[in-house]
This record gives sequence, C-alpha cells and structure tokens, in this order.
Amino acid sequence: MNFIVLTLFPEMIEQGIGTSITGRALAQGTIRLKTINIRDYSHDRYGHVDDYPYGGGAGMVMMAPPIYEAWESAVSGLPKKPRLIYVTPQGKVFNQAMAKELAQEDDLVILCGHYEGVDERVLEELKAEPVSIGDYVLTGGELPAMVMIDAISRMVPGVLSNEESGEEESFMNGLLEYPQYTRPDVFMGREVPEVLKSGHHANIARWRRDQSLLRTLNTRPELLNDVVLDKKDKIFLENVKTACNLADDMIN
Repeated sequence: MNFIVLTLFPEMIEQGIGTSITGRALAQGTIRLKTINIRDYSHDRYGHVDDYPYGGGAGMVMMAPPIYEAWESAVSGLPKKPRLIYVTPQGKVFNQAMAKELAQEDDLVILCGHYEGVDERVLEELKAEPVSIGDYVLTGGELPAMVMIDAISRMVPGVLSNEESGEEESFMNGLLEYPQYTRPDVFMGREVPEVLKSGHHANIARWRRDQSLLRTLNTRPELLNDVVLDKKDKIFLENVKTACNLADDMIN
C-alpha cells in the first residue's frame, strides 16, 4: 500500500512512520510512504502557504493553490485518482472499521492541515474526505495522519509478523481486548489467573471473552450496542449487572 502525505512538516511524518512496525514494513516494501512538502508549491519566495481569512477572525488559513499543486504532484503517474483524507476535528471519527476499509486502497493521500484550517474551495474541488481522530484540537494534522497510517498499516497483509495479532486486538470483534499476562507468575502479590495456565483452550477462550465483555461494559458500554452476543454472553452480562445492583443495594 502506498501512503502519500501532503504536509508542512515531512520530516515529522518520515521519522514517526520510519520506526517500529511501520518502519520495518517500509524497509520490506510492504507499505510505501511519500511525503510532499506543501511549502514547495508556495507562490512567493518566502514560502508562504497561508493568509488572513476573509471576513476577519483570529489565525490564518492555508491557501488553496499550494495544496492543489501539491495534490497534482502527488497523483501524477498514478493509474487512478486516489482517495484524499483531510484530517480535521470536524470530520467523521476514525475507527477500526475505517482502518480496515482504507487498507484495501492501493494509494491513499492524506492532507495535514494547520493554522485555522484550509480554504474550503480546494477541499470541495478535490472531494476531500474529512476525518477526525477525536474531539480535541491539535496544532496540526501530522500526529493524526501518523495515527491513521499506523492503524491502517496493521491491516495490510504482511505488515504484522503474526497475522492473527491484528485480528484479535481491541475493536476487531467490537469489544475491548481482554487483559494480558506474561511471566513471572506472581508480581507484587498479584497472580496470573489460573485459567490462563490451565492449558484448557475452551476455558481460556471463554475467560477472555468474558473479560472483554466486562471491560467493554465498564469502560465503553456503548460499543455493546453493535456487538452480536450469544447466549453465554448475555448470561454473563446479566450476572454482572445483577451483582452490581446487589452491591449498590448493600451500600445504600
């Protein structure tokens, strides 16, 4: 898969993606990364890519022409027009399902905004898809772009050394991931759950499923609305809720 990032800080993207799992994937050629410095397409000798907003207001707005020309450079030679993701707090919230969907693309262009945003006309002209990584404001789009590239890359075959690890982690089945343990057996008086050392694969699978359900119920209960629950799942959750209600009654 080929990632192309339009940015004012290409070195930030390159250094971030060039490490750890994504760095190994780049070295192996499983994914490819190209950064394009929007400032290279400035129309003055000072490298300006922003100007004051029409209508007044604080801050500056990134101008349309440099972004459009950077886009033209990005897509030149590609067999078809790729999707363009514009990272912005105003966009649809990025999630695991979107990562899996975007991993099917051959080429993906990501536009990193700055200042007070980007001239709306270039976003309309390029049919940019606004995407957010959360309800907060950052100084620029580079960190969100790296977050998305990392998550998407994990869905690309060959990026992970163990194909199953990408399928069993948080959100892949709609639930948060169960707790993980490794040696030593006892740490600060806390023991590894006996079921995990039993070698009984069915019991381990059930324990992990129950723990995922419990963690999701406690931390992100809204996710359960979209999860297909079997009979054992429903019984477990009902028992948990009953136990919580009894505890509340005892306290009151």
